[in-house]
Amino acid sequence: MKQRPERKPDWLKVRFPAGPQYARIDRYHRQQGLHSVCRSAACPNQGECWSRGVATFMILGDRCTRSCTFCNVAGGRPLPVDAEEPAKVAAAAAELGLKHAVVTSVTRDDLADGGAAHFAALVAAFRSLAPGCRVELLIPDLGGNLDALHTILAAGPDILGHNVETVPRFYPEVRQGASYSRSLHLLRAVSQQAPHIPSKTGIMLGLGEEEAEVVAVLRDLRDCGVSLLTIGQYLAPSRDHHPVRRYVPPAEFAAWKETAGSLGFTHVEAGPLVRSSYHAEEQFEESLHDRIP
Repeated sequence: MKQRPERKPDWLKVRFPAGPQYARIDRYHRQQGLHSVCRSAACPNQGECWSRGVATFMILGDRCTRSCTFCNVAGGRPLPVDAEEPAKVAAAAAELGLKHAVVTSVTRDDLADGGAAHFAALVAAFRSLAPGCRVELLIPDLGGNLDALHTILAAGPDILGHNVETVPRFYPEVRQGASYSRSLHLLRAVSQQAPHIPSKTGIMLGLGEEEAEVVAVLRDLRDCGVSLLTIGQYLAPSRDHHPVRRYVPPAEFAAWKETAGSLGFTHVEAGPLVRSSYHAEEQFEESLHDRIP
């Protein structure tokens, strides 16, 4: 077994969060009791994105019903669903003047629809309270419930994302409760049920995957009709999480971007600090441009 790297390379150093826009978003989250995946998942881009006035909201609480060993979001018994949350998040996006909001959630296996009705209500709230803001959703696998997926797609989000995270070999160890085939089934259904809505996914490198495994995943995703892709470096939130097996240098990420582009992805963000919502606005604009005849 490969030893975990002892120290992070220079290319993973990030600027300390600062600036008035960062402070404003931070204060708004605290005052309104909103959750942000930027903070809950310890995203390394929090300083950059918040300073630019971009944030990824997390709904359905801050407790996940699964305990994936790569993720920093806390597991445990979730709180009851807050029916006012969709309006609160939409109002926050409007107040902060966002043009593109990314909204994700914890996994809620305790809910029959996995939280689909809540996602649909959120899109409706955005259309009413923040009509100038695009809505990108990053959803869990909904337990494979395609009726629940239809509920979300019928609400009309601008982008629908679901992350496969890693190669299938690591699912039993890293993504307990998840299924690679179920995730592919969900992504394929997005393309089939709503071909006008771009589908998006993300994977992490550095967990010990082989090159051939990554290529196979990219081909699977294209076969499912996925058009937008993010590829980033896995960073262990703590020593209790799955260890980092390798820090992938920037040149390799550039090569993966070229490989993914050659397979037909509309837009690819690849780099050590890339996460699901990184440059989400640019990805949407790129996908929109490619859909113009």
